[in-house]
Amino acid sequence: MKRRALLSLTASAPLIATGCAAPSSTTSTSAAPAATLQGTGDLGVVIERAKGALTLINTSRREAVGRVTGLGDLSHASVVFSRDERFAYVFGRDGGLTQVDLLTQHITGRVMQAGNSIGGAISADGSLVVAQNYTPGGVKVFDAATLELLADLPAHTASGERSRVVGLADLPQRRFIYSLFDANAICIADCSNPRKPQVTTIPNIGRQPYDALVSPNGRHYIAGLFGEDGLAMVDLWDNPPRVRRILAGYGRGQQPLPVYKMPHLRGWAIAGGHAYLPAIGRHEVLVVDTATWAEVGRIPVAGQPVFVMARPDGRQVWVNFSVPDYNRVQVIDTPSQRVVQTLEPGKAVLHMEFTPRGESVWISCRDDNRVQVYDTHTLQSQARLDVDAPSGIFFTARAQRMGF
Repeated sequence: MKRRALLSLTASAPLIATGCAAPSSTTSTSAAPAATLQGTGDLGVVIERAKGALTLINTSRREAVGRVTGLGDLSHASVVFSRDERFAYVFGRDGGLTQVDLLTQHITGRVMQAGNSIGGAISADGSLVVAQNYTPGGVKVFDAATLELLADLPAHTASGERSRVVGLADLPQRRFIYSLFDANAICIADCSNPRKPQVTTIPNIGRQPYDALVSPNGRHYIAGLFGEDGLAMVDLWDNPPRVRRILAGYGRGQQPLPVYKMPHLRGWAIAGGHAYLPAIGRHEVLVVDTATWAEVGRIPVAGQPVFVMARPDGRQVWVNFSVPDYNRVQVIDTPSQRVVQTLEPGKAVLHMEFTPRGESVWISCRDDNRVQVYDTHTLQSQARLDVDAPSGIFFTARAQRMGF
């Protein structure tokens, strides 16, 4: 009997390891058909900007594996994932928040939570989903399982008007941080009690924060400033947290160029003790010492950078650009801090996403209706996927990273 019980437990172990219960059967060694079992670690989604749809992709096979429609206005959409990487939460420009099951490839929940929304975040424990909104200004906190609204946190200027919210990111311990574009402030919301969040506001952080990021260890929050040259940084290990201005006046004495597209700071680029940040309105990438947060260099690039993203190992930084240079992508070698390659993946490059270990990068080319996949070591094309007007690319590995 002991031997038979041991054999039964051994046969069930693979199913337990994958998070699936053993099938109900008198024969303990029976298993579900292989086709019904699938992991989620190599899955991802590509936003179909014009169609309100997602193309579901497998990054190991470099192919599309499904499609989900009916997600509304995705002209400025972003995605976060549940901790088990099964569910994608899609934030649409029209205020829609949609929960998509990546395994069944169906919408499992959807709420219209605002008039104009530009993104969101998920708590470290995976229990809360938070949306940042332009109209009405503020953030809303939802139960990640049911999409029940738990809290509505309006954002106001000093005169009492609503402020647009940008730069929302998750922090440890069910906390979130975000910036108020119209109020020149940064807020930290402690959602330990999600029905009664406690909000701390840091005022006078600089004019018009437009986007922000959290460092990989969750210590530093950096907001870019549209209304002035410089960035606002908060050391979240300080008690109480205080704002510090960094890179103040980096464009002083130079004629600013028209800004065709706001840089995006969400793709944190840190490598070898340096941060690489887009210079707003300039054809430059700023190099910052992360020990002192002082500028230590500038790298000339082909146009106004939008995303400046480090390969996961930090050996390269990839840059894409606003119009009229948005057919190009440049690769920066971080040890030499110079551009070593210029690629032209296609028309209107909008976004890039690295596979978790950085062996490949996926690039959306909106006006060519395709996604290009490159080997980051050889810089050669690995695959091409036909996708209707692709924009954002999001892999499930983001579920295990802070600030993504």
